[in-house]
Amino acid sequence: SGFNSIGHMDTMLQARHHIGHYKEGEDHKIKKFTEFYFFLFFSPTPLRICSVDSPLQVVQCLQAKKKKKLKVQGRKSKKLAKSLLKAPDNRNHLSLWKLYAYLEWLLGNIDEARKVFDTALCAAGTGGLKSAQLCSLSLLYAQLEVELLESTEGAVMSRAVHILTKSAESGPYMPYSGQVLSVNVLKARKTYEHALQDYLSKTLVSDQVSDANHLVNVVGCYALFQYLTVGIDAAVLIYARTKEKLEAPGPQECENASNNFGIQNFPTALEAVTLLHTNLLRFHMKISVYPLNPLREALTEALKRYPSNQCLWRSYIHIQRKSHSASKARRFFDGITRSTNALEPWLFAIQAEQMRKKLIENVCRADVGEIHSTIPETGLTNRIVALFEHAVQSENGTHCPLLWRMYLNFLV
Repeated sequence: SGFNSIGHMDTMLQARHHIGHYKEGEDHKIKKFTEFYFFLFFSPTPLRICSVDSPLQVVQCLQAKKKKKLKVQGRKSKKLAKSLLKAPDNRNHLSLWKLYAYLEWLLGNIDEARKVFDTALCAAGTGGLKSAQLCSLSLLYAQLEVELLESTEGAVMSRAVHILTKSAESGPYMPYSGQVLSVNVLKARKTYEHALQDYLSKTLVSDQVSDANHLVNVVGCYALFQYLTVGIDAAVLIYARTKEKLEAPGPQECENASNNFGIQNFPTALEAVTLLHTNLLRFHMKISVYPLNPLREALTEALKRYPSNQCLWRSYIHIQRKSHSASKARRFFDGITRSTNALEPWLFAIQAEQMRKKLIENVCRADVGEIHSTIPETGLTNRIVALFEHAVQSENGTHCPLLWRMYLNFLV
């Protein structure tokens, strides 16, 4: 990603190795600094949550496939999370329980993660869908469980459906016992339907960001519940209805242009719902046979509106890798770069072409003993250089160190 290179460029060659700053030491200093201020200002919630950046570091170790470092980092992260949860003020803090459970899940400790999730849900009370933190916790737990499914057959009796069903009830949470009653599923569906209507009407006349986040979690839970109990079309319908409501102007907006409710006040809510929609389509395509066109259309419409969303761009270039024709994707990238000043379209357009170049070189490479004959793909090389040249001439690209490093690396 280029992130780790910032501040570490003054290395020098010693024998066969490059030596420079010791990154682990710098990480240690940052952690000590964060912990110091955590104990100095122990009341603010955001700092308390920011001090647990452990899941991010674990994800980096997983992506780099460093098993030894992952083990060490996992042990440190768990120790930090447990020490924070032992504090009296933090024992009922669902955000910390959520991070700790997610950390255990990332480390592969599925059973331990489930115990943490169940403990947190049992201690969360009987708020149901009215509790924003409880709804967020249930959504993450259900999403992680769904990712373990190999198909949607029999999913109605899965642990994920149990979690989503219990979150719709205003009663105490009970851990999964291996079955889900059909009557509870029917009751939960009605509860979700009424809750979605209530929160949509409430959010569209509110200016509170917390209400918008709560709405996103309710929509995510309801759509996932419909996906597991009815099917993908029912889930897509929930997302379509929600986006239609959020895109429509509110009654106050029609009366007074200065008070822009609806989408004007909640672009992040609409973007989050769109991301949930595209992620569900990608997952469904992975475990079952489903046409690509609905996902492609959803991504192209979303990227026209949110050209800076990196998750959407990653999904887009992922599905374009399977296409033998690059002309449609190139026209789309060209249109987006002309209509926005965001740098992300340039970066992902370059990455898409580099991936295509690498694929073609692998296909054209013929192994003949120790000699490798390669058909040079000069057309793609020239195209990538042209993309780099246009990108660095843009206002944002001129001052982007990552873009310049990518350009230099490609030329080398």
